[in-house]
Amino acid sequence: MTTQTLAGVTVERDAEGFLMDPSLWGEAMAEAIAAEEGIELTKRHWEVVRFMRRAYETSGAGPNVRLLARTSGISVKELYALFPKGPAKTAAKIAGIPKPHGCI
Repeated sequence: MTTQTLAGVTVERDAEGFLMDPSLWGEAMAEAIAAEEGIELTKRHWEVVRFMRRAYETSGAGPNVRLLARTSGISVKELYALFPKGPAKTAAKIAGIPKPHGCI
């Protein structure tokens, strides 16, 4: 675990960069995490990030890429275009939620 300041908030992150406390997340923090990943958030990125947050708040876990594509209405192809390093994993990290089950 490491302690960092993101968007003016001190947070703890695991070895892969996921927030240890999702309740500390905010949209400015999402922008900072996205920048670390080399992503400039567009309207479409935000749709995915907010979808991931809602899914986590509802079920306690973020969806894997197949479930994300099936339930969000965004195709797997587009998800990979938006988040080339792995859609579910990268979107979850930006959304400040734990890594979804099944993500490497």
